[in-house]
Amino acid sequence: MLILDKAVFVGPSLYAHFPVIRLDIDLGPLEEWPSGKLGRSFTAPLLAALPGLHTHTCSYGKPGGFVRRLTEGDGTWMGHILEHVAIELQNVAGESVTFGKTRSHGPPGHYYVIYQYEQEEVGVEAGQLALTLLHSLIPPDLRPDGLVPEGFDFAAERDEFIRFAQRRAIGPSTMALIRAAEERRIPWIRLNDQSLIQFGHGRYQQRIQATVTSRTSHIAVELASDKEETNRILGNLGLPVPQQRLVQTAEDAVSAAERIGYPVVVKPYNANHGRGISIRLSTSEQVAGAFDIAREHSRSVIVESFITGEDHRMLVINGELVAVAMRLPGHVVGDGEHTIEQLVEEVNRDPRRGVGHEKVLTRLLFDHQAEGLLSSKGYNRGTVPAAGERVFLRSTGNLSTGGTATDMTDQVHPDNIEMAVRAVKAIGLDVGGVDFLTTDITESYKDVGGAICEVNAAPGFRMHMAPSEGRPRDVGGPVMDMLFPPGTPSRIPIAALTGTNGKTTTARMLAHIQKLAGQHVGLTSTDGVYIDGQRTVAGDMTGPVATRMVLSDPSVDVAVLEIARGGLLRAGMGVRHCNVGAVLNVKSDHLGLRGIGTLEQLAHVKRIVVEVARDTAILNADDPLCLKMADYTEAKNLCYVTMDPTHELVGEHIKAGGRGVVLETGIKGQMITIYDHGT
Repeated sequence: MLILDKAVFVGPSLYAHFPVIRLDIDLGPLEEWPSGKLGRSFTAPLLAALPGLHTHTCSYGKPGGFVRRLTEGDGTWMGHILEHVAIELQNVAGESVTFGKTRSHGPPGHYYVIYQYEQEEVGVEAGQLALTLLHSLIPPDLRPDGLVPEGFDFAAERDEFIRFAQRRAIGPSTMALIRAAEERRIPWIRLNDQSLIQFGHGRYQQRIQATVTSRTSHIAVELASDKEETNRILGNLGLPVPQQRLVQTAEDAVSAAERIGYPVVVKPYNANHGRGISIRLSTSEQVAGAFDIAREHSRSVIVESFITGEDHRMLVINGELVAVAMRLPGHVVGDGEHTIEQLVEEVNRDPRRGVGHEKVLTRLLFDHQAEGLLSSKGYNRGTVPAAGERVFLRSTGNLSTGGTATDMTDQVHPDNIEMAVRAVKAIGLDVGGVDFLTTDITESYKDVGGAICEVNAAPGFRMHMAPSEGRPRDVGGPVMDMLFPPGTPSRIPIAALTGTNGKTTTARMLAHIQKLAGQHVGLTSTDGVYIDGQRTVAGDMTGPVATRMVLSDPSVDVAVLEIARGGLLRAGMGVRHCNVGAVLNVKSDHLGLRGIGTLEQLAHVKRIVVEVARDTAILNADDPLCLKMADYTEAKNLCYVTMDPTHELVGEHIKAGGRGVVLETGIKGQMITIYDHGT
C-alpha cells in the first residue's frame, strides 16, 4: 500500500465543508486482501492497539459499526481501514474528529482516503503513522520493503505522536474560547503556531493569546508578573496577602526567611505554572536549596510566609467571579499494601489522565521534585504508605503537573467573592486568576484568615472546564460576551463568486460599487489582493491564503472574493461561509486539469460557492448547469440572473416573491431590472 499523493483542504471542498486531508493510495496486492481474508491475526492486534475503534459508527450509524465492517464476512478494504485508523490516532491525541470516507478512483486498487483534521501537521502525521501500523500488522509478503522501521514499537510511536500533537495543539484554555465563539457563530482564525487567535473578521476582529485578550492592559500584565509589586498593591488596599521579601542571593533568602518567620515559601519572581516553587520550608538549608531551584526560572526570588490552607483558584472575568476551583497537588493515597510506584501506575490508568494537555488530567511522573518530596519524608518509590495516607509528588496544585481540581464556585463566601473581584480590578486585568489560600472557602477570610498569593494574567481554564470533581463551568462564554456583547457584529459581509469567464471583471465591479458606497473593501482576484482599491499583493490570489489576508485586515468592511477552480481543487475555500455566493457560468475552457474531465464535474466544483452561501445564492439562469445548483444551496434567498426577459422559470420565481436580475427592453433601450418580493 503506497501513498501516491496528498492534498490538504483548509475549507469547503468537493469532500466536505470543513478541513479534510485526501490521500491518493494504491493498495497494490492488498486489493485482493480485505480484512476478512487477513483474519484475526490482523484484526485482533489492530483493535488491541487502538481500542477506540470500537466506538466508530461507520455506515451502521452506531458504536461498533466499524468493527462489524472489519470482522463480518469478507470484511472491508485497507483504504477504509486506513481512514478509520487515521481518525482514531487523532482522537487518541486529543483531537475531536469523526468524519471520513474512502472512494475508489482510476485503476483498480486506487482509492481516495478522505478524513477530517484539526491541525494540518497532526492530520498528515496521523495518516503516515496509520499506514506504518497497518503495514506492521499484515504479512511481510504483502507490504513493500522498508515501510516498517526495524523494531517498530507502536506504543512508543503512539506516545511520541501524542507529544507531537500536543506541541502543536491549541491549549485547552484557548480551545474553550474557540468553542464559545463557535456556539455564538463568531468566526476565528489561528494566526500562528501557538495560541494567538483572531475572533471576528475585518474591522470587527478581537485577538487573544492564550487567555490574554486584545483588551488586556499591558501594564496590568506587567504588574501581575511582578509578584512583589502585586503583593504591595493588594496589601495597600487592605486585602489579605502574606509577608514577602524579594532577594537576589541565597544568604538574603535565609535572612528574609528568619525575619518573616518559618515556615516559608520560596518561589521565582516571575515564573508561572508552579515552576520552581518550594513550600513549607522550615530550615535555612531548605531555603538555600529552594533558592537555587527558583533561580533556574528567574533572576530574582521571592521569600514569603507560608499560609496554612487549601489552594484555590478564583477566576474573575470582566469584573465578575465566574469560577472557583480547589486544587490539590499530584498525589497518591496509600492502601497499606502497594508501593508508591505501584500506586502511581494505578492513578495513571485513570482514562482521564494523559500526556500534557491531551486530557483533562495529566499523568503523574517521577522526577527530581517528586523524588525530593519523597526523600524529605524518608520515603522512596518502594515505600508502602499506610491506608488513607496522602503522599504528595508535587508541591503545587497545577493540573499540568498532575494536580486535581474540585469545583467550589457555588460554596464561596460573599466576602471572598468581593475580595477576588477587588484584587483583579486593583491589578487592572479583564481576565484574572486569584490564587487564594484558606482553610475554608465557605467562610469569610475576615473570620478564618487566608491570603492572596498571586494574581495571574492569562489564567488557565482547564481546572474550571473539566474539574476532577464537581460541576464544569462555562468560562469561555463570559470572555466571548465581553469581547462581543450580545447583538454586536463579529462578521463582515463576504461575497464569493466563481465561474469560467468574467470572474475578475465582476469582482472588480462589485468592489468598486462597494467603495463608492463608502466601504473599505478587501478584494481577492487573479491579479492580486486589493485593500481599499490599492493592490497590496500581486499575482493570482484566488485561493485560501488571499482570503485569509483580507479577513485578517482590521481595516476591511466588506470582502469580495474571486474563487477560481484551481484553488478549490488544491485547497478548498478559505472561509467556511459567505453571505452571497454567485456562479456566473460553467464552460469547457479548463477541462482536463486536476481530474476534472467533464462539464458536470466542473459544475460540481463551482457549486461549492453556493453550497456555503448563507444569505443569497446568485445563479446564471441562462446556463443549465448553473440552474441545477439551486437544489444544493441552503441560502435564505435565491437570485436568478438572466438576459432573457421571457425566461419561464425566472418569471415564475419572481411571481412567487423570489429575487431576480433581468436584462429587459425599456423605452430608451435595454435596462437591468432588479426584482425582489415580486416587484
